[in-house]
Amino acid sequence: MKKRLALMTVLIFGLSVAMMSCVTTQVKPTEKNFVAPKIELEAFEVPFYDGYWYFAAATKPTKGEAGDRGAFLPMTFTFKITNPNEYPINLKEIKYSVAFDKEFVMITSADALSNWIPPGMCDQVKVTTMITARSALVGLLLANAVTLKAKGWEAWATLEKWWKGVPDGTTPVTLTECTFMFAADGVTKVYPFTVQAQ
Repeated sequence: MKKRLALMTVLIFGLSVAMMSCVTTQVKPTEKNFVAPKIELEAFEVPFYDGYWYFAAATKPTKGEAGDRGAFLPMTFTFKITNPNEYPINLKEIKYSVAFDKEFVMITSADALSNWIPPGMCDQVKVTTMITARSALVGLLLANAVTLKAKGWEAWATLEKWWKGVPDGTTPVTLTECTFMFAADGVTKVYPFTVQAQ
């Protein structure tokens, strides 16, 4: 009986030492050992579509107040992020611009997050942004006026083409000026990302 008790004590002590060594040898994040996560765009979708329409301020609405208003176009981007590091990392922020026909930036957005990804694992992250026909028209006539003129395109025809083409996949949608910010135990890294969504 005494031998069994002594053996059990030795086994418990050995197990506790082994567990403590695992805890103390855990890899700590540093500037040098932080490996860039793998970022992939898994999906792009228009989660809700209400057609193409626009009403000028002079148009009397059936209900509500008159104003320059147009259909909205939400866009959702689903990313797959793989953490190759030996420690968890936290996705803190995604900044991105959405461009139509590769050159026309329609919106710039920043999403603050706190999305922990375990070591050696992957996770999905979704971000959704939205433009309206009014904001797109203003963008075409102001910020993108030079590019529009250089291509010889008319603003209203371009707007309608985009509004019908984005949901059905015939208008190229690109993520530009895109960055992902990750953090791990005081170490922060920002990585660029550019991809054509469709």
